[in-house]
Amino acid sequence: MNSIPHEPNAYYIFDRAYDSFRELYRIHLKDSFYVVRAKTNLKYKIVKWKRRMPKNVRTDADVKLTGYLSEKKYPESFRLICYYDQEDDRESTFLTNAKHISALDVANLYKKRWLVELFFKWLKQHLKIKKFWGTAENAVRIQIAVAIITYCLVAIVHHDMKLKRSTYEVLKILSISLTDKTPLRELFDKTIFNDVKELDCPLIPGLSD
Repeated sequence: MNSIPHEPNAYYIFDRAYDSFRELYRIHLKDSFYVVRAKTNLKYKIVKWKRRMPKNVRTDADVKLTGYLSEKKYPESFRLICYYDQEDDRESTFLTNAKHISALDVANLYKKRWLVELFFKWLKQHLKIKKFWGTAENAVRIQIAVAIITYCLVAIVHHDMKLKRSTYEVLKILSISLTDKTPLRELFDKTIFNDVKELDCPLIPGLSD
């Protein structure tokens, strides 16, 4: 966490594995905002709480840490929110210094974190980026953007041609047929394969001749 360059007015969402009050306070001092899951052994006292809360919000209160070391690391009060997620049938406790937004907004911000993780999982599964050609931020952004554009173009072809193949198979066929002039419909109809993932030879006999 100490290597993250924090920007003012930005939101940083963490799982409870990153429940470091020293680093959270550093974010707070930068005029940034955090949302983090609370650990079950959190020791605190309630300074102020809201009496009227929206549906599924069990607690919305300003609290201060009571542990000697933790209080030294984070001497100010912050917000504690208990939220019941009906969809997952689970209650979660969030800590945040964002006191200007609603409790539901805090819960939704945390749910967005999971969408980001799903996006990275999708990148690994579908874009097949095994390594980055450059390490600069711009180089990484360009490579991911090109991979996404390529995937989207192939998905459009897959949809419009109503192909009875997976998008992965279409990508694999095209990747080894870039210099071939066979029309796409004919290319996909003539392709012979059992399991594309296990093939390292051309899918169409004589394709490389």
